[in-house]
Amino acid sequence: MRLIIRDDPAAVGDYIANYIAKRINDFSPTAEKPFVLGLPTGSSPIPTYQRLIKLHKEGKVSFKHVVTFNMDEYVGLPSDHAESYHTFMFREFFSHIDIPPSQVNILNGNAPDLVGECNAYESRIKQYGGIELFLAGIGEDGHIAFNEPGSSLASRTRIKTLAYDTILANARFFNGDVSAVPRMALTVGVATVLEAREVVVVVTGLRKSLALSQAIEGGVNHLWTLSALQLHPWALIVVDEDATAELHVKTVKYFKSIERVQEEVERAQQALAEHAAGGALRTGEAAAVGLGGEAAAAGLAGGME
Repeated sequence: MRLIIRDDPAAVGDYIANYIAKRINDFSPTAEKPFVLGLPTGSSPIPTYQRLIKLHKEGKVSFKHVVTFNMDEYVGLPSDHAESYHTFMFREFFSHIDIPPSQVNILNGNAPDLVGECNAYESRIKQYGGIELFLAGIGEDGHIAFNEPGSSLASRTRIKTLAYDTILANARFFNGDVSAVPRMALTVGVATVLEAREVVVVVTGLRKSLALSQAIEGGVNHLWTLSALQLHPWALIVVDEDATAELHVKTVKYFKSIERVQEEVERAQQALAEHAAGGALRTGEAAAVGLGGEAAAAGLAGGME
């Protein structure tokens, strides 16, 4: 697990967006081999979405060959409701980039057969060969997607009853009306997230600091479902300074030192690559000069004949 610390939510969003854009570009997706991206909702990923939109408008990343799977959706809330996750994703992200709507996958909380909808969602993920990168946020109690405390770490996409703390936290999106917040949701499971080849988590704000400390410094625990990332071979958590408030000082210093060394390694690798490219260019130029000399000599010999 890697922990990247930035000054504020905007800097966190910039880092993650640049990281995702690079992953997509390095993958070189095609219609036959799309980049499969898992996405969250909520306020935490908005700076990331805003930065990705900017990168797209600058021509630095395309989503034409990206397929997305969202983490969750409320049960019983119309898809065109202002606070449905369908509406959120198109308002905050999809409507501003070049992704075809047919490549957007969001759970249907109004499906007549909710269990069948969940099973079909898992099947669609598998049909695409799994998720390449899953971006996630967390709740104040450390839940990832709607995998509330006590969720099985082996869980799959399913119907989930929301914890009252989550309902209270989400009431701000429903004009502060707790009674308007749905009590159930469809959500990918912890195991669904862990099967992604890479997981990137955004954690910002003082109110998420306890959950972050439990996930990083504590053991794997179903009461803090984010802690399951300790079992993932390629997990990255990007946080702001406020979110580190509950971490031990030595933990923060350790991860900052790891990032510093990683940056040194990447700079060294880039310098080697540039040196190798320059050497190849010089060799090519020398060869071209040599060929030019041979051609001139051949022409002179031809004239003498």
